[in-house]
Amino acid sequence: MGWRSGSQQGNSGKRPWGDPAVNEFRIGAVLIAGPTASGKSALGIRLAQALDGVVINADSMQVYRDLRVITARPTPEEEAQAPHRLYGHVDAGVNFSVGRYVADAVRVLQEVQGKRLPIFVGGTGLYFKALTEGLSDMPPVPDEVREQVRRESEGLETPELHRLLAERDPETARTLRPSDRLRVQRALEVFAATGRPLVSFHGVREPGPLAGRHLVKLFLAPDRDDLRRRIDRRFLAMMEQGALDEVKALGGRNLDPMLPAMRAHGVPGLLAHLRGELTLDEAIAKGQGDTRRYAKRQFTWFRHQLPDWHWVEPEKAFDAAMDRINAPGSP
Repeated sequence: MGWRSGSQQGNSGKRPWGDPAVNEFRIGAVLIAGPTASGKSALGIRLAQALDGVVINADSMQVYRDLRVITARPTPEEEAQAPHRLYGHVDAGVNFSVGRYVADAVRVLQEVQGKRLPIFVGGTGLYFKALTEGLSDMPPVPDEVREQVRRESEGLETPELHRLLAERDPETARTLRPSDRLRVQRALEVFAATGRPLVSFHGVREPGPLAGRHLVKLFLAPDRDDLRRRIDRRFLAMMEQGALDEVKALGGRNLDPMLPAMRAHGVPGLLAHLRGELTLDEAIAKGQGDTRRYAKRQFTWFRHQLPDWHWVEPEKAFDAAMDRINAPGSP
């Protein structure tokens, strides 16, 4: 199902996407992914302005209202430049999941259908995979089981937790990094709730909400050295913009440290500084290093998990998007 724009024209010199000669019902959505600090948000706004679109968040940390600065969420001034959805709409105390994200995205798609071009922007690969390929039929975990597993996990280092999973669910343990505490914890919860390995639920998928639509899918791939410098500079800029105060307020809520919001890049180090365990310089260095390593994993994940995306330098991404939107035939 496609969407018809108005008669607006972008800055690329191409015919407007709504030109009848361009098969105006052909594109269902634009998807913009890439590593952190690669310029995705600015590109999304520019395309939304050119194509009468709406920018829809696809970043798992930018959903939290408590974390505008430390997650580099679009500023109020940026959000005013184009319609934005699914930014800062979730409380940090919520264990937000990819399933809940898809449900929220479906509501936005229904809201904008036939009115605006959906432009999904973010760096969370699982969100994009769920939107396009669907979700595994994962079982619900009762709250009491989740709490029991978390009590059992308290005080255990992540490698110890992984060894515990290997004893109970070796099949799933082999697929997870020993340092990936969130996924190890999730696997333990599913096994405790069902007695079955987490990987046994991965086969069955319901179609994603974008399945069957013609999509323009871009992955922004900046030069690696330049990206590392941009990440470091951006973290310093976030500190100047009040990241420490934001994290202090979050810490004051005394939330479960296993919640996703409590593990956003930069948050653990700054919380450690506020507890007197790290100097501010050490906390900043930790945040920068964690973010650089995450960016590296984003490159790897998208290359292997979503190989049909078009990789493009950020400086060429707008024209690349417009070329695909305006090109005859399939995007």
